[in-house]
Amino acid sequence: MFWKSVRYDESTKTIYSAVQKKDENDQDVDIEVKFNVGDLRRVLDLGDTDDDSTIVPERLCKGLWFIMEFTGHVNGKYLKYMFSPPYKFLVYCVMHALSHRKGAYDETSNYIMNIITCLVLNKPYNISQVLSDYMVDNIRGEKYIMYPRFIHMMIDDQVNDLPKDPADELGLRYMK
Repeated sequence: MFWKSVRYDESTKTIYSAVQKKDENDQDVDIEVKFNVGDLRRVLDLGDTDDDSTIVPERLCKGLWFIMEFTGHVNGKYLKYMFSPPYKFLVYCVMHALSHRKGAYDETSNYIMNIITCLVLNKPYNISQVLSDYMVDNIRGEKYIMYPRFIHMMIDDQVNDLPKDPADELGLRYMK
């Protein structure tokens, strides 16, 4: 129900939607859920602030790529396989965890390279704002379930005892 009723209010920079929950009489009740960048930052506990940048100087990124043994042309496409193995794995993990793409996971986008640059160099980065911006873009365009775990965490923060279908949950398994 979240994506069917989702809307974005530009004036308050807030995402609004609704989820259904059963009340004490076993009747379906719509509960409004709303969140903004501050809520996203608090719930996901990403450790960023509004003062952190979302854009890294291109010179810094390209310099880091050489350190990461990037074998491609620095003004061309940034393909995952062109990095040395340890960094290739880092790029892979960041792309699958934070990318807004539906496919084409070989080519990295600029904001993903900004995230990787800040991670490797231990620089502050406003990841909450980037996630929020892409969620808003998704609301305005084709409704695609993007960042489902993040949205799930936002809903859980606001709606207590929301029933969950075990078939819809992704179980975590720890490696031994």
